[in-house]
Amino acid sequence: MPSLRDLRKKIDAIKKIGQITKAMNMVASAKLRSLQGRLEGFRPYRLKFEEVLAQLLSSPGLNKSRIPYLQARDPVKTVGIILITADRGLCGAFNSNLIKEAENLVKRCQREGKSVEFILVGRRGITYFRRKFPVKAVFGDVMSKVLMQDARRISRTAITAFLNGEWDEVYLIYGYFVNLIRQIPRVERFLPLSFEVEQAKSVMAYTYEPDEEELLPQILPQYLNTLVFSAMLETAVSEQAARMTAMDNANRACSDMVKQLTLYYNKVRQASITKELMDIVGGAEAIKG
Repeated sequence: MPSLRDLRKKIDAIKKIGQITKAMNMVASAKLRSLQGRLEGFRPYRLKFEEVLAQLLSSPGLNKSRIPYLQARDPVKTVGIILITADRGLCGAFNSNLIKEAENLVKRCQREGKSVEFILVGRRGITYFRRKFPVKAVFGDVMSKVLMQDARRISRTAITAFLNGEWDEVYLIYGYFVNLIRQIPRVERFLPLSFEVEQAKSVMAYTYEPDEEELLPQILPQYLNTLVFSAMLETAVSEQAARMTAMDNANRACSDMVKQLTLYYNKVRQASITKELMDIVGGAEAIKG
């Protein structure tokens, strides 16, 4: 049976851990509000960008064979994977789920006889994959401040590898923010690009200068930058939501442990007092006898 002093130390230690988890929950909540506002403002921009591109690509007479970003290759020999994870842990299974999704994609490619190479964004993915698979580039310490300039560097690395023929396909893996409780890994094909004609919902006719064949090679790289930035923003928001949930669960677990240990401490203390009283009564009876 542990001593009363040991129990008191354990209760104090758990209370301090609870204070830390509560503080981390509050910090994650503040960061989440800021990032979520940016995400809610950026999602409509991406959707409108895709709508305009879909209408451009559905233009009659457009020669898509002259636009390398749209050219699918057969056979596909090498697949590039852009994996975006968090820089830090303590956010439940969020990073583990992203890594598992990447491993599933790697296994699928290997079964089909394709080789893979990574662009790793975020320290958690870098730490896990750097020594396991070929890595073209790493981008650590970019998830603390999600900036378009970092997204451009990541996108440019993948585009160069695709246009130079080093990669035949490129996939983007990131954490998609559904709500505060649910964040899911998402896999999207990054290159070659494909748009369904049905995406062009607008009935308005646009006039473009220059024409589509000159305009698309200029704006498609910007769209790819947008995809990477959107994925980074989604992952950053998902990370903070997952951390807030994890710290809230940890704080509740600390409270429950403190209650159980306090109850156990009181029982041990009561048993100790009872034993001492019994010893005193026994001693008094022995003196009388």
